[in-house]
Amino acid sequence: MLLLLLLLALAPACLAVSVSRVESGDYGPVTAYAPPPVGPSANLIVNDVIVAPDGFVRPATVVNGGTPGPLIKINKNDPIKINVINNLTNPNLAEVTSVHWHGIFEHGRQWADGVAFVTQCPIIPNDAFTYKLNATGQTGTYWYHSHYSVQYCDGLRGPLVIYDPEDPYADMYDVDDESTVITIADWYHQPANLLNATFGAVLPDATLINGKGRYWNSTSDVDLGVIEVEQGKSYRFRIVGMQCNLYFNFTIAGHKMTVIETDGIEIDPVEVDSISVFAAQRYSVVVTANQPIDNYWIRLTSENTTSTFINGMNSAIFRYKGAPDADPTNSTVTSTTPLIDSNIHPLINPGAPGVHEIGQADVNINLDLGFNLTNTVNPYFFINNVTFFNPDVPVLLQILNGAVHPSQLLPKGSVYELLRNKVIELSLPVSSTANAAGAPHPFHLHGHVFDVIRAPGNSTPNFVNPPRRDVISTGTLGDNVTIRFVTDNSGPWFLHCHIDWHLSHGFAVVMAENPPATAAHRNDIPTSWNELCPDYNAFIAADPDNGRLLSHEFGMLPSTEEQVILSLPESHMRFGHHGLDPF
Repeated sequence: MLLLLLLLALAPACLAVSVSRVESGDYGPVTAYAPPPVGPSANLIVNDVIVAPDGFVRPATVVNGGTPGPLIKINKNDPIKINVINNLTNPNLAEVTSVHWHGIFEHGRQWADGVAFVTQCPIIPNDAFTYKLNATGQTGTYWYHSHYSVQYCDGLRGPLVIYDPEDPYADMYDVDDESTVITIADWYHQPANLLNATFGAVLPDATLINGKGRYWNSTSDVDLGVIEVEQGKSYRFRIVGMQCNLYFNFTIAGHKMTVIETDGIEIDPVEVDSISVFAAQRYSVVVTANQPIDNYWIRLTSENTTSTFINGMNSAIFRYKGAPDADPTNSTVTSTTPLIDSNIHPLINPGAPGVHEIGQADVNINLDLGFNLTNTVNPYFFINNVTFFNPDVPVLLQILNGAVHPSQLLPKGSVYELLRNKVIELSLPVSSTANAAGAPHPFHLHGHVFDVIRAPGNSTPNFVNPPRRDVISTGTLGDNVTIRFVTDNSGPWFLHCHIDWHLSHGFAVVMAENPPATAAHRNDIPTSWNELCPDYNAFIAADPDNGRLLSHEFGMLPSTEEQVILSLPESHMRFGHHGLDPF
């Protein structure tokens, strides 16, 4: 953990900007509200509104009027059609967008994965795009968020749940609905693109639980999130880690939790009293309201310097019906049975694919995770000595246009070709070398879940019933977390650190799985997808200065195909630039 704290102190940036406590802005009345749930066919309207979830007033990027956005409720095998409408107008925030449906496999619909510059061009203002998702056979807890720059840190994120009418654990709980979804998120008082351009630690001002929280200067009348329960009933709570930073340790005072799902995968039940929820991870837990009628603290701790419970920070209220409308008086949990990764075992079809020996998969790739600590002007993360830069043409479009080999695909050195029906083994060792990336980092693979055959904190491989999920921590110094999956889903799938500040500084690669099969889906691509790039290019061309900055100084791969790193001239520093990523 010390490695990560050192790294946070040297957070990547291209321009040193002083980040200090700022005053609540005078933006007029707060117009955000909690949007109601929507179904599998829905409009998500993305716009800018004034919010104050912790009492601090600022503009934010929201969905259907609020942050988090509405719960998307789906039943197993429902057709899913989500129309994302871009009504963004604030030049101080990102003005273009794309939306990723985290954990959805998208078999045959790679174009709907929603990753800007990997599977699509961004959606420009006053435009819309319809995502037709393929979640066939999937159930569990998921979420959606912007996958453009660091936009989701400004509020564009929300939960997505696929309910299973034949849930094998249905007899364990009485309630599983919108009232039992618990979103946890970090919150910042300055725009994300400004924070992303700082050289120094990027630490949140507040923690939001179901969109509510307090910061150091909040008054006591600022509402906390309240989870209401009835004594004697059992509840399936779906915990969704929507933060941009590392992790939160989740506890409910006086109550045990039985974990039954991780990242959409049902697991053998595990009883715990605390869960470390890393960025983008999800858990379903069963909690029985078996304590005296009262208010109990839900607490989130982390490594952040703002990890305090003073004034109700980093907290929500677990309230029994009949309890007074007041803050709890009980103490926090001293954990004795935390959830340990190696204790997670899938309920259905456990076992890793391939030969049960480390290094004996069909394809074995060691990913050397690094960070340029010596360059204090343009520090970047890298994987196998290569920093990911957004290509001018999305990787998927390159493949559809005939590029199928890594030597043809941009960004050079960041695209790994994987043949079909192969067992892939990826290792992510944490080292102490001079350019080490620190630890831990939560890594997410799009298009798949994977088996964690060597879990963080455990050097003994497990091929029989390893954890299965789509986000895993790399652990700490000396760990060598190793995962396996089978290439049964063609497409360019992003593998990246889900600390958004790290991703935006190049901590990613693309797994180009079976490019010929991906290209064969060319005729399945909707016309509206083909129009995204021409529209986006015309949008940035309308301001030549923006176009120039996009190609060279904000992490985009230059047209010369050279990975040039240039510093950001202070004369060009403003928040807008059509939402470009200030590398």
